[in-house]
Amino acid sequence: MSKNKALVPVEQKSVDFYGDEVTAVLIEKDERRQVFVPVRPICDYLGIDWSAQYRRIDRDPVLSEVTIPCVVVTATQGQPDQRREMQCLPLDYLNGWLFGVNANRVKEEIRDNLIRYQRECYRVLADAFLPPDLIVRPVDADDHALMQLHNMALVIAATTREMLEVRHLALSNKTRLDAAREYLQDMSKRLKDVEQRVRAGSLTDEQAREIQHRVNLIARELTKHQPGEKHHMGIYEALRQETGATSYKSIPMKGYNTAMAFLDNWLEAIEQAED
Repeated sequence: MSKNKALVPVEQKSVDFYGDEVTAVLIEKDERRQVFVPVRPICDYLGIDWSAQYRRIDRDPVLSEVTIPCVVVTATQGQPDQRREMQCLPLDYLNGWLFGVNANRVKEEIRDNLIRYQRECYRVLADAFLPPDLIVRPVDADDHALMQLHNMALVIAATTREMLEVRHLALSNKTRLDAAREYLQDMSKRLKDVEQRVRAGSLTDEQAREIQHRVNLIARELTKHQPGEKHHMGIYEALRQETGATSYKSIPMKGYNTAMAFLDNWLEAIEQAED
């Protein structure tokens, strides 16, 4: 996750979500405005452990990259408003995180609320940041599904407009075009490398890095309890016994899922022991 200075939003809104006051902020980042959602308050409303979710986001290669710290104003009854730094996910990635919480593995008393968040929270927050005159409300219950599709289409339209604005800026800037050309050339080379590796049945560089990242996370957690031990060697040896490969880089493509599941289960066991 980003260690940069917390960004100050240009706008903050809170919406009532079945009695929960869910907050989102509008951040100006990379010359465009994006909606971000503080994660910890949602964890509190759901009754799930924030520290465990923080670790899960941190080890996810996608969520950890897009999560940023933002300044959020919080209100407590009878006390002045406070400005707090919170880790926030882009609204577009909110469901990616929510659906990573398995509803079948949480306590029964919070399952229904979790499923409600997974189904509706994104739409409610998206509605809050759309111009009010563009949001059509259902006339009756039969129109509810159509209204969901309508409002989702408006979200897509707004996002498309932002993408077109960014593209227009890029076209007016030769430096950006040159950078884009270099990026595409680099991507082409990387894709060829991936194709060659897939044909050879070996892991891609990204897959190897994901395995290495999981090993580092496990070693870091084990070091907290047994400092001074050479945990990396033990983990790689256990992985060798599990996959039959002499090195994590030589794990065959068909053994990648087995290796990742083995390491993820190990991490999960450590987290459950800590909880």
